[in-house]
Amino acid sequence: MEQFWQKITSFAFPRTEEISISYKIEDNHPLIAAGLSEKTITYLKRLVGVTGINLPIYLTALTHRSVVHDPATPAIIESNQRLEFLGDSVLDLLISEYLFKRFPENAEGELSSNRAKIVNRKSLAAFARSIGLGEHLLIGDSADEHKIRSSESALADAFESLIGAIYLDRGIQDASDFISHHIIDHVDFNTIVAAEHNYKSRLIEYTQSHHLAPPVYSVMEEAGAEHEKTFTIGVACTDILLGQGTAQRKKDAEQLAAKEAMERITEEDIEWS
Repeated sequence: MEQFWQKITSFAFPRTEEISISYKIEDNHPLIAAGLSEKTITYLKRLVGVTGINLPIYLTALTHRSVVHDPATPAIIESNQRLEFLGDSVLDLLISEYLFKRFPENAEGELSSNRAKIVNRKSLAAFARSIGLGEHLLIGDSADEHKIRSSESALADAFESLIGAIYLDRGIQDASDFISHHIIDHVDFNTIVAAEHNYKSRLIEYTQSHHLAPPVYSVMEEAGAEHEKTFTIGVACTDILLGQGTAQRKKDAEQLAAKEAMERITEEDIEWS
């Protein structure tokens, strides 16, 4: 994978010095001095793990959109929204690769679900808080500084923007190292996978606690050739169809059906017959 990315990045993604956008600000430019305190510069160098970083990129990564909308802000200043877009893609790729390699038995739906639990806004905001990122955000004078620094949305955006900045400045390997150190090393993957595979057990516990008949799983449809067949399985309780799931393995389809059933039970007030 690393060799593949080295080939791709050698021609598809120009490094920082070739990018002719607002990142092309000299380190001694007054915008740097005004935007990044010495404390924040030291923080960034320690966080990235090197001293020779391209400060203008990180200035953008830390710039909340309220700065851009502030009347006193120079027009050249750019918020971190574009870097957030890039960082989101880099994060999805690297987390997907990690899950793909660590859980070779997991189906596509399971991998997607597990990834969503790691890279959702709540989780990303928690990762941002763990590294004290909110303290270093650049916020417009007219904005509610306290509210933004503790905002789940602002913190998640800044965390993704930081990943985008590291990728542009240092490359895919450094971005991967950052994600490994600040996300993967702090996630209990066994708990995530156990929760993902526990929907059938949760459904049984629900029916028992509510004195209902146990759930019944049935194959509703089989499709495809023998070597690539998919199964659609439904789960019902007291003759009420609660959920359906489709997968290449029956047990995976049952888990998806149970998951849909639990979601429906949680969201709806079902009248049991």
